[in-house]
Formats: sequence, structure tokens, C-alpha cells
Amino acid sequence: MDAKTFDKSRLPSRHVTEGPSRAPHRSYYYAMGLTRGQIHQPFVGVATCWNEAAPCNIALMRQAQAVKQGVAAKEGTPREFCTITVTDGIAMGHQGMKSSLPSREVIADSVELTMRGHCYDALVGLAGCDKSLPGMMMAMCRLNVPSIFIYGGSILPGTFKGRPVTVQDLFEAVGEVSIGNMSLEDLDELEQVACPSAGACGAQFTANTMATVSEAIGLALPYSAGAPAPYEIRDRFCMAAGEKIMDLIALNIRPRDIVTRQSLENAAAVVAASGGSTNAALHLPAIAHECGIEFDLFDVAEIFKKTPYIADLKPGGKYVAKDLFEAGGVPLLMKTLLDNGYLHGDCITVTGRTIAENLSKVEWNPDQDVVRSADNPITPTGGVVGLRGSLAPDGAIVKVAGLKNLKFRGPARCFDSEEEAFSAVNAKKYKEGEVIIIRYEGPKGGPGMREMLSTTAALYGQGMGDKVALITDGRFSGATRGFCIGHVGPEAAVCGPIGLVRDGDMITLDAEEGIIDLEVSEKELAERAKDWTPPSPNFESGCIWKYSQLVGAAREGAVTHPGAAAEGKCYADI
Repeated sequence: MDAKTFDKSRLPSRHVTEGPSRAPHRSYYYAMGLTRGQIHQPFVGVATCWNEAAPCNIALMRQAQAVKQGVAAKEGTPREFCTITVTDGIAMGHQGMKSSLPSREVIADSVELTMRGHCYDALVGLAGCDKSLPGMMMAMCRLNVPSIFIYGGSILPGTFKGRPVTVQDLFEAVGEVSIGNMSLEDLDELEQVACPSAGACGAQFTANTMATVSEAIGLALPYSAGAPAPYEIRDRFCMAAGEKIMDLIALNIRPRDIVTRQSLENAAAVVAASGGSTNAALHLPAIAHECGIEFDLFDVAEIFKKTPYIADLKPGGKYVAKDLFEAGGVPLLMKTLLDNGYLHGDCITVTGRTIAENLSKVEWNPDQDVVRSADNPITPTGGVVGLRGSLAPDGAIVKVAGLKNLKFRGPARCFDSEEEAFSAVNAKKYKEGEVIIIRYEGPKGGPGMREMLSTTAALYGQGMGDKVALITDGRFSGATRGFCIGHVGPEAAVCGPIGLVRDGDMITLDAEEGIIDLEVSEKELAERAKDWTPPSPNFESGCIWKYSQLVGAAREGAVTHPGAAAEGKCYADI
């Protein structure tokens, strides 16, 4: 598309490039080697979460160069910048995990500030790890300039003693070592082979779940979410995204045209169908919030309840993201859902076409068993289930993909932090049949709503994954398996019922009926509430303290600002 067709008078970059008064501004661009023509073209922010923290982010800077080539090929001017990530695999199991969920807000905020401060006209965002994917999509919806999301791609599976492995196997191996079922020598070998390449964790954990969401919600190009990070085809997707963003500028197709109530329902459907991470029930409401759409945990759970589970992906199944991509990718999964009435086909996407139009030429692949047809599911309801009851009036979430028993009843065993719980589990100071409670780990109470993978993986490694249940007002990793319930609300730090549970209280869980009940009378709970006192804050200054002051309930996405419903004018219209 010829750059002359772009009207700079309606684009944000006019504030820094047009007219005599902007001569000082233009001098900075000349200092960076731009030509007169490039200065007067549309400016496209190319934001990456590149860093050297973990393999999920390490390939993003390379991919950004391909995006920039695509932008330049269509006579746009790319401006690359980086933001942070906190990688859960490194942050897991210690105090660093309190930084993880707040990093989602920092990512969205920092992308917003960079785009606003420099008046960029469009955004291509590349992300590779759990919180960076929703953080980048939140920024796109908040700014509402033409945007395309690109996933950095998944890691390749490792091989240990002839079988494929992922980092999930390592977390569970810690539990096996604690009971003598694995030697330290085998653990040492496993840790060296489990993660053989760049890319995000390979199974349908949070990163791959939100990558799947990016295609289903319409913000990513078809097939782009599936290709592993080392595959050279990733550069082709990046180049195509750079070219396509120029079309979106010309057509003025914006994220809030794409992210609607219907597309959010599509996103929730692919999470359920793929047995995706429970964290999607936190991130989808947060993305909706940036668009001014009310779409909370219960709305997500309603879609989960009526969507079949059809993709046999780890941690509950057999396969990883690489296998899904090679079987036909996210479009194969979406096509069978669409054909069987589980998706809205008329939602617009970044291709400029609808979901139905994007999928019109996708044919079923009968030579694969990664994805089943939606009329022949693994289970008739989704891999993730919402719960509600006297223990969680504001809801909770559980991943049931791969679970054999969907009901549990047992006495509570309470811990006021993950460290306390992990120490007890590692020392095997718990009993079969108990319901382990980890509280004061919610958005405010943690602060930061930590994931409990170290504890749940240790339980599984000890062979107790289906013999105890675990409940928390914190979160679980997408790699968690077993009867593990998170996002319990209201959280303990605001005197939610989970903060009033005592050791020995009986708890009933039913993932078939969506029930999570504490068998204690309302009168007794009211008496306990009189004696409850809020815990001393874990942080009294700094970023995490600031987060604890602003963050809302998990049910609404644990967001920190009023959202699009309260704004007068979005950035794109300045």
C-alpha cells in the first residue's frame, strides 16, 4: 500500500513530525539516521519483551527485526522498544513470584507510556512468557491503535531416557527425589535436557494458552501462535505482521473493533477446548476491562461449562504445542469448534476478515490424534471449570483436564503462605484425604497472587496428586495438575471465608456441579470474623506495595485502574 494514501493529520505521530514547530523533534529522528520520507510516514511501535531472563524471551529481538522489515516494506517507519518480563519458571517457588502478576500491569503500563510519549500510530507487540502475553494485549486494547500480537513461540520438548519431557517433569521430579523415587544423578541429567531450545514452556501452560487466545480473540495472524520459537517460519509470520499492520492503519481497524464480547467468548472456548491454564480466567477479564466490557470469572466459567475438551495436550494429555502446530495448528482446533457451533464466526480479526472467513479453507486432518472433532470430545465439558459456594462467594477456578475424580471431601489443613505449605509437603507432614489450604496469597494479600507449582508438583511427584486437594486464593501454573483450586474470592486478606477456615473444617468440592463449600455455619463464620485481624503487610514501599494498594479482585481480572469504561477519549483519538 502506497504511503501517500496515509493521512498524517489523523494519526498520533503528527504531534511529533508535522509542521514548523516540530523541527526540534524531527532533528532527533535525523540524528538516528531517518530520512525525510521516513519521518513523514506512519510510525509503528515494535514492542518486545526481550531479555536474558529465560528461553521464552531470548528469541524476541531477532523476530522483531523481521517485523521491522515488514513495516518498512509497506512504507511505514518501525520504532523498536523493549519492556520487562518476569518469567514464572525462574520466579516460581520463592518470593520472586510476587513480582509475576504485577509485571503484567507494568508491561501494559510501560508500553502505554512509550506509545503515548512518542506518539506512535500503531503497535506490533511480541511476547513470550505467561504475563507478557496478556500484558501486551491489554496495552493494545488500552491504546486502541491498530495492533497485531505476535507470540515468540514455544520451546521444543526435551528427551530423557527415550521419552519426551518438559519443565513440568522437573518440578514433579523434585517431589520424586523427596520420597526416594529418583536419584540426584537422574535429576541432574533431567535438568540438562528438559529445555533444549529457545521458546516458552511447551505444553498448554499459561504462555501457550494465551497464545492460543491471541488467535481466537482475533489479535494474531492465523497459525502464528503455534510455530515453535526455533522454526524459521516464525520470521515469515513476523514479516507478514509488519506488512499487515500498515493495512490496519489504512483501514483504521483497531483492537476494540476486534475484541468484543463475542470474541472474548471465542477465546474462553479455545481455552476450555485445549485444556488450557486457569490463568486465562484472570487474563480474559483484564483484557475485557481495557475495552470497557464486563466479562468476569463467571462469564468465563459459563463458556468453559458448555465447551467440549478436545485437544490432548499436556499437562493433562500427551502432546505439546509443537505437536498441535504440526497437526494443523490453532486453526484446526478452531475450525472444528466453529463447525459444531462453539465459536462466533462473524468476529473481525487482524486479517481484516472474520473468523469464519479465516477458517473457510481449513480442512480436517484425519491423520492426527492431537485434536478430536468437537462432536467426539475427550470430555463433553471444558478442561477448566468455575466453582462457587460458601468458601468462594466470588468464585474459584479448577483445571479438570486429565482428572479422573471430579469430587472431593476432606478436612482442611491450613497454611498462611506457600513457603509453609511447601515445607510441610516436602517433609510429608500432611495426610491423604486432606484439603490443603494456602491463603494470604491473593492479589492484595500476597501481594501478587503467586502460583503454587512447586507445592502442587511436589505433591504429584510424591504420588499424592489425586489423594489430596489444594485450595488457594493465589494462582496455579498452567503446568499444575491434580485437584487444585485457585483464584478463591474474596481473598483471605480482605476477610474472605478462606481466611476464616480452621484446621479440621470439612470442605466439599464438586467440579461437576461447580461447588466449593465450607461446612461451617454462617453464624460460626460471623463469630470467627469478629476475631479476625488483617495480617501485617509483606511490603511497605516499592512497586509491589503500590500494586497492593491498587489491585482489585481476581474475579474481575486483578486490574489496577478503572479501564475503558471510565475514559473520556482513548489514546488513538488524541
